[in-house]
Amino acid sequence: MTISAKMVKELREKTAAGMMDCKKALTETDGDMDKAIEYLREKGLSKAAKKSGRLASEGLVEAYIHGGRIGVLVEVNSETDFVAKNEEFKTFVKDVAMHIAAENPSYVKKEEVPAEEIQKEKDFLTKQALAEGKPANIVEKMVEGRISKYYNEVCLLEQPFVKDPDKTVGDLLNEKIARIGENLSIRRFSRFEVGEGLEKKQENFAEEVANQLKK
Repeated sequence: MTISAKMVKELREKTAAGMMDCKKALTETDGDMDKAIEYLREKGLSKAAKKSGRLASEGLVEAYIHGGRIGVLVEVNSETDFVAKNEEFKTFVKDVAMHIAAENPSYVKKEEVPAEEIQKEKDFLTKQALAEGKPANIVEKMVEGRISKYYNEVCLLEQPFVKDPDKTVGDLLNEKIARIGENLSIRRFSRFEVGEGLEKKQENFAEEVANQLKK
């Protein structure tokens, strides 16, 4: 199939990938636009994996306050100060801060979850599955599946991105690494909510943030 300049331009507008990369993706996928987008995505994740071992010690600390009720501080690192001043990087950091306000993760990544917490969760889920009358031989698989879901709930990188639930925050991070060309790392965050931990009327401010982000 002949790959036209118009097709290359369309793919470039959709992905922000380089023209030669777009042409190669379309050639490899016989002009199928959706497959070409997936091809570029996979290539980008591969590039991100290669960059992941490089030191990222520059970056930004972003503050986000929602309605005076929820506040977030997040540190996102880049390899150079030049990238830290890049508008796309700044927007990404702000999006991460807003996501944290909306979804309230407890950890950045799975490796940060204490082993004793995971074991406690496994013990609880095992008892729950057995109480439901599930056969013992499939309980273990069920528990592993539920632990995976638990990670999705408490770990920032595993959570569906609030602005685009079809991808996780980790997917978004890898896409930015591929596009910007440097290793990026979400290092740490703190989230504060008015009255958190106190007995009071419950108001779902996190849901309010999430709903505003999806508009």
